[in-house]
Amino acid sequence: MLEIFKSGEDKQLKKVNDITKGCWVNMVLPSEAEINKVADDTGIAVDFIRDALDDEERPRVEREDGHVYIIVDYPYITHDDSGFPIYETIPVGIVLTAGCIVTVSLKETPVINDFKNNKVKEFFTFKKTRFALQILYVISIYYLRYLKQINKKTNEIERELHQSMKNKELYAFLSLEKSLVYFTTSLKSNKVVLDKIMRFNYLKMYEEDKDLLEDVIIENTQAIEMAETYSSILSGMMDAFASIISNNLNIVMKFLTSITIILSFPTMVASFFGMNVDLPFQHHPQAFFFALSLALLLAGLTALIFWKKKYF
Repeated sequence: MLEIFKSGEDKQLKKVNDITKGCWVNMVLPSEAEINKVADDTGIAVDFIRDALDDEERPRVEREDGHVYIIVDYPYITHDDSGFPIYETIPVGIVLTAGCIVTVSLKETPVINDFKNNKVKEFFTFKKTRFALQILYVISIYYLRYLKQINKKTNEIERELHQSMKNKELYAFLSLEKSLVYFTTSLKSNKVVLDKIMRFNYLKMYEEDKDLLEDVIIENTQAIEMAETYSSILSGMMDAFASIISNNLNIVMKFLTSITIILSFPTMVASFFGMNVDLPFQHHPQAFFFALSLALLLAGLTALIFWKKKYF
C-alpha cells in the first residue's frame, strides 16, 4: 500500500496523488511496482526499502547520497489462538530526502496511524527532521504503554495462579516474559540509533529539535529500565510459582501416601481373618466386631500419629 500525504496551509494533513516537495510518503507492505516508483521519484535506494520490510532487520542509522536512512523497531500486538495478547517488535524505516520523508513498514501500526489521523500535535510533513523525531518519540511512548499493559496482565495472571495453579497461567507468563525479551532487545538497539543521531549530527536540528531528541532518549531509557525490571520480576515469579506447584504436588503425594498406609491396616486385618485356617476367636459370636475393632484401632492409631507429625 502506498499513500502520500501533505500538510496544507490550514495545517491539516491531506492526501495527495503525487510525490512533491514537503510531502510524506507512507509505504505499508508495498508491491514491487510501488517500491520502484518511490525509488525512482525520490532517489532512495531500493535495497533500503527492502531492508525495512525484513522483520529480522536490526535498527541502524546511516547517511548516503544526501539521504538519511533510519531503521528502528516499534512494538505491536498480536493474539494467539486463545485470544491472549502477544507483544512483538518489527522494524520501521524512515528516510529523509532533500524534498520529502518516506516511512516503510511491514504492517499497519498505530504509531503511523496517529500521524495519519492528526493525533500528534505540531506535526507538519514539511518539517522532516521534527517529523522523524516525533515518530521516534511516539514509538517510545507506545513501548511504555505496552509495558504497563504487560505489567497489568502479569498481576491478573498472578491472581489467577493463586486460585488455579494451571499450566495455562504458566504459559501466559512465559509468553509475557518472551515479549519483555523482545522489547528489551529492540529498545537497546533503538538506543544505539538515538545516541548516534545525537552524537554524529545525522539530522540538521534546531534547538527545539534537540530538546525533542533528548526527550526521546529519556523515554527510551525509561522504557529499557521498565522492561528489565518487569522481566526480572516475571522471571522471579515464574521460579516461585514453579516451586509452589512442585511443593503442592509433594503435599498431595504425602497426603495420598498417608491415606494408603492408613487403609492398609484394615486390609491386613481382613486378610488375616479371611484365611481358611484356625484363627483366634473365630467361633466367638462377636468375632466380626472384634476384627472390625482391631482394624479401626490400628487405622485410627496410625492416623493419630500421622496427624501429630503433620503429614496431613
